Amino acid sequence: MTVTALTTNQDLDPKRLREAFGVFPSGVVAVAAEVDGQLTGLAASSFTSVSLEPALVSFSVANTSKTWPTLRTSSRLGLTVLADHHDGVCRQLAGPVEQRFDGLAITTTDDGAVTLDDGLARFDCSIHREVVAGDHTVVLLQLHAVEHADTSLPLVFHRSAFARIDDGRVA
Repeated sequence: MTVTALTTNQDLDPKRLREAFGVFPSGVVAVAAEVDGQLTGLAASSFTSVSLEPALVSFSVANTSKTWPTLRTSSRLGLTVLADHHDGVCRQLAGPVEQRFDGLAITTTDDGAVTLDDGLARFDCSIHREVVAGDHTVVLLQLHAVEHADTSLPLVFHRSAFARIDDGRVA
């Protein structure tokens, strides 16, 4: 077996990195809250579980986000794992702020966490820590409540597009 090292002088331009990062499929979540009487939310394709004790999850948000500065002021955030039929919902959450929740069935807790009623899993969270990492911020969330009832398949983001899992394979 011949081992060839990666070249260290390769061009790490953002386009090439996005393409390389895109080969790894990821799930998609909605992160939302009611802040000062307004529904605020975004979609993130960087969600991952972090720890069972304490119960922590994370997602990353671009430092240029205009939504995150408002969303992060809420004492609680709702996080919804999106199902494979939510590609339109995901696009809607990336659209005009005043229309992001139009027509969506949601639940808002007394603390302001907002979740989509038909998500695969729904979490009530608070910010545990934020870590600036280059052009993104990694947000660690502590879980306070979880609901998991749906057995549908998740929405997957792969190669800069939404995909579905079919028979155990990304389709």
